[in-house]
Amino acid sequence: MEIPLLYETGGEQLFDAVVVVTAPEETRRDRAGAKVGERSGRLIPDDEKMRRADWAYVNDGSLTDLEAFVARVLRELRRR
Repeated sequence: MEIPLLYETGGEQLFDAVVVVTAPEETRRDRAGAKVGERSGRLIPDDEKMRRADWAYVNDGSLTDLEAFVARVLRELRRR
């Protein structure tokens, strides 16, 4: 499930594991436009989300890098 306000709403309690995928602010602006800046002020900071997550990834590399991260998470989840 993709839940943008998971931690802000306390929703993480409903899941066995949480994966956070984030990107640098500049990359987010390039992808989503000006709205990113106004939304960011109301959100828990990324470093806090990443600290609380079971897995975290900064999506600032290639698609191959992201796919490798996803594959690793899936392998680990299957072992649980």
